[in-house]
Amino acid sequence: MASSSPLTGVILVDCARANASGGVAIAAERCGYGTDTAQFQSALKSACSEMNVTIDGLSDLDDEPSAPWHPAPGIEVAPDTPSEL
Repeated sequence: MASSSPLTGVILVDCARANASGGVAIAAERCGYGTDTAQFQSALKSACSEMNVTIDGLSDLDDEPSAPWHPAPGIEVAPDTPSEL
């Protein structure tokens, strides 16, 4: 659901992150910026800066893998054999 007015601050960052996988146009619309993607991106970078977070663009907030076979970040911790469980 799109916001009726442009979001700012932490709420903007949360909304942008939730909609990042849909692309800039969808995230801008849902965060209350309509079709003004330039203003949305500027406000997003400013909001992130206020939180001491540096981003290059919306894709930096997208934590969903781009493909189903893409492994999740991190390390796998498992025993070498089933008997070591």
